[in-house]
Amino acid sequence: MSELSAREFVADFFGSFTREVVAGGDAAEVVDRYYTPDIEQIADGITLDRQRLIDHLRPIQKNLVSCSYDVHEAIRTDDRLAARFTIHAELRRGRTISTEVYLFGELASDGRMRRTTQATRNVSAS
Repeated sequence: MSELSAREFVADFFGSFTREVVAGGDAAEVVDRYYTPDIEQIADGITLDRQRLIDHLRPIQKNLVSCSYDVHEAIRTDDRLAARFTIHAELRRGRTISTEVYLFGELASDGRMRRTTQATRNVSAS
């Protein structure tokens, strides 16, 4: 798969997932559309299973106004994905947070995310 296609996959996957979360739908239903039931997401050493991911989304639904993704690099081969992207999140109280993400992931055959390991760093303007 070409780099452009991998970059588009990352932008579409996280962009549509975030739009559904912000729209206020049932967090469990949104997670189930994008992640397998046995999801394991490790971000900065913190492991989230399906329920912890759902719990993590509830405050995001209340505080996030909008979000955009700049995908800098992405490679996808079969069920493996590696990407570097920046999330720009606008919060209800007017604050914008930018976070650079380095992600390594495993996809299920249906395109849902099965496992991710992520390292992040805040790149917000001071």
